[in-house]
Amino acid sequence: MSTTPLISLVEVSKSYFVGGEEQEVLHRVNLQVQKGEIAAILGPSGSGKTTLMNILGCLDVPTRGEYHLDGVLVANLGEAELARVRNRKVGFVFQNFQLLPRLNAYANVELPLLYSSCPPRERRDRVFGVLEAVGISHKAESRPNQLSGGQQQRVAIARAMVTEPAVILADEPTGALDQKTGQQVMELFREINAAGRTVLMITHDHNVAKYARRIIHILDGQVSADGGTPHA
Repeated sequence: MSTTPLISLVEVSKSYFVGGEEQEVLHRVNLQVQKGEIAAILGPSGSGKTTLMNILGCLDVPTRGEYHLDGVLVANLGEAELARVRNRKVGFVFQNFQLLPRLNAYANVELPLLYSSCPPRERRDRVFGVLEAVGISHKAESRPNQLSGGQQQRVAIARAMVTEPAVILADEPTGALDQKTGQQVMELFREINAAGRTVLMITHDHNVAKYARRIIHILDGQVSADGGTPHA
């Protein structure tokens, strides 16, 4: 692995104003993730893990502290640059898939490439490449309502992969799936990581976290423990 972290958070705090009062949701978080890691950010509801994910994915910015993504200080980026980072550096996988219902699997996966300068032939090659990688290329013409939950999540993972991002952020990736399908999806994340992709899973589920090689526990807006194996 590279000695330069892919992700570096230095004394990161995040506050919101509620009823005129400042409420700090994240408290001086320090965290480094190397390229090629598969890690889980594990915490209960209200622990601050979603706020942390939003900062990691450049959907939000810290109130205090510094966030470096792939060597870039995120605070120095304008809105247009942040949008490019979200499109090219981060692949998102959401609990409820967030596929567009009117588009088939191919078009859903292609969508992020339409916001880049990727030429049509390369777009086609990339889309079919990732659909094949997640075992769903035979469903390229199917719309979301014609797919099972597991198939929809595979399409969502393919969409996250298609821009060849620096990191894939998976938010409760098995939350809408039955246990068997969830296990299959988690094994897929392991395969993606084995192929060299950095994967960060944000979850409250110990069964999801156990698929990671590193567990980052978050509680009350702080990293309470880093490393080790989760216990049921």
